[in-house]
Amino acid sequence: MTRILGIETSCDETAASVVEDGRRILSNVVASQIDLHRQYGGIFPEVASRQHILTIMPVIRQAMAEAELDWDDLDAIAVTYGPGLPGSLLVGVNTAKGLAYGRGLPLIGINHIEGHIYANWLMVEGSSQEISFPLLALIVSGGHTELILMTDHGQYRKLGRTLDDAAGEAFDKVGRLLGLEFPGGPAIERVAREGNPLAFKLPRAWLKGTYDFSFSGLKTAVLRIVQKYEDKVSLTDSAGNRRIAVSQAPSVIRQLPVANLAASFQASVIDVLVEKARMTAEEYQVKLIMLAGGVAANRLLRQQMAERSALPVLYPPPALCTDNAAMIASAGYFRYRAGHRSSWDLDVISNLKLTDG
Repeated sequence: MTRILGIETSCDETAASVVEDGRRILSNVVASQIDLHRQYGGIFPEVASRQHILTIMPVIRQAMAEAELDWDDLDAIAVTYGPGLPGSLLVGVNTAKGLAYGRGLPLIGINHIEGHIYANWLMVEGSSQEISFPLLALIVSGGHTELILMTDHGQYRKLGRTLDDAAGEAFDKVGRLLGLEFPGGPAIERVAREGNPLAFKLPRAWLKGTYDFSFSGLKTAVLRIVQKYEDKVSLTDSAGNRRIAVSQAPSVIRQLPVANLAASFQASVIDVLVEKARMTAEEYQVKLIMLAGGVAANRLLRQQMAERSALPVLYPPPALCTDNAAMIASAGYFRYRAGHRSSWDLDVISNLKLTDG
């Protein structure tokens, strides 16, 4: 048995987990900062890094306690070193380096995106899904939307990427336009259940001849619709001489058909994600499609991908789609097994790439 302690602090989640043989979760602790950042409508980097400093050691101690292990029971420590917010990453990397050096354990630096992919290897409620190569990974999160061909453990080829906004970023921005709480993805999904996805004819950027994505045009289309409703009401302040932002005008939000607009936006994003992934998977003759990243928790995306693909579709449970350390420990196990070790001068790389492409 090989037991890896994973540490994840790439953004606003402070997380630690112990995973056995890359699949069995012995503990998985996540301290969320979402309530701290909600007031800003997004992640405030300095606040995030300071909160990581406060919570990192208590979270690690809790993960070790829940796993019922001593430090001597560990084989290595895996930590996210990019991509992500530099200040946040530094907290995790420096903590992992100190612990690994002090305990005489190997250190394994992990790419955050690779971690999201390996969330699919984790067993939940006795699952034992067999994963065969080659496979196509659709990575959809706040910072990334990519199609990755995976031919073996650690072997990746980027086939497509977003040319502008990532899917999760588009959800957040449109959520703000609609006056919904941060993060936008879960808020839009929740509101969209009451809406009609055919209410608004929104664009779909197919970018024919490529495997790439683009969501900026869709975001702009939603903005134009919001502006039309904005023009119908007074947006002046109490003095009557200054326009205020739509997010500050409850009267605008009440008149907006928020549910219909949310449902139409969500349908447009998912239609493109699913169709691009399906066509790419068929062209490269992979054995399965794998979803990864925070947006992979979206129920409609999971449903549409399963219904429209002739191939098996694999995705983690929602709790393992968002940032967590179990996925980092799982990726760390396969890196450890392949003989990979990081040196003590491991540093953070905020724009770390999974592939050279």
